[in-house]
Amino acid sequence: MRALVIQHEPDIPGGHVDEWLDTRGIEREALPIQADERGLDAAGYDLVVSLGSWHAAYEDLPWIRREEALLRSAHESGVPTLGICFGSQLLARALGGEAFRRAEPEVGWLEVRTNDESLVPPGPWLVWHFDSFAVPPGARLLADTAASPQAYALGRSLGIQFHVEVTLETTERWVRRCSDELAEAGIDPQRLVADTRERAAAARVSALRLFDAFLEAAVAHAPA
Repeated sequence: MRALVIQHEPDIPGGHVDEWLDTRGIEREALPIQADERGLDAAGYDLVVSLGSWHAAYEDLPWIRREEALLRSAHESGVPTLGICFGSQLLARALGGEAFRRAEPEVGWLEVRTNDESLVPPGPWLVWHFDSFAVPPGARLLADTAASPQAYALGRSLGIQFHVEVTLETTERWVRRCSDELAEAGIDPQRLVADTRERAAAARVSALRLFDAFLEAAVAHAPA
């Protein structure tokens, strides 16, 4: 199997996604899409993963529109597609939903309510986003918080708003980058790191379980 992993910035890596692909023996090609203008054919892959970004899915940038078209093509071609945070918002747009700026950020280790524990294990999960999305038409809402949707599925596509891929090292890097912004929003950066350190091991296990369930569901929904 070959997976296309779309990494938007160097400090938002695949984390648990990369570990899972390597463990399952799935070859991965990392695509720095901001510098890519090849117009990739999603049908050349068995799996597409779109990671987070410091950009917003509703920004009118050429590379964002290229990626939106790529995700739409992947979905329409029946290629299993996983979007995480920014990736889930852009996937929602590609499937007919919306992405938009939230009035307030939603950041922290939050209890995520799940409607399908076999696909989305219960939290807490690390939620870190200033934007949100409307679930695409026909999609099934899988999980949410009181403030926003957190996961949805449509066919062989899965959008996950929370950061299922994140590691402790990544969280520490983000806190250093965003400490002032977090403090202005009333979020204690050091508490966030401490909570991540406490929950990282359990979250990793849940993340790998979620990725396995996603692939199993994709196989079950394979075209005849």
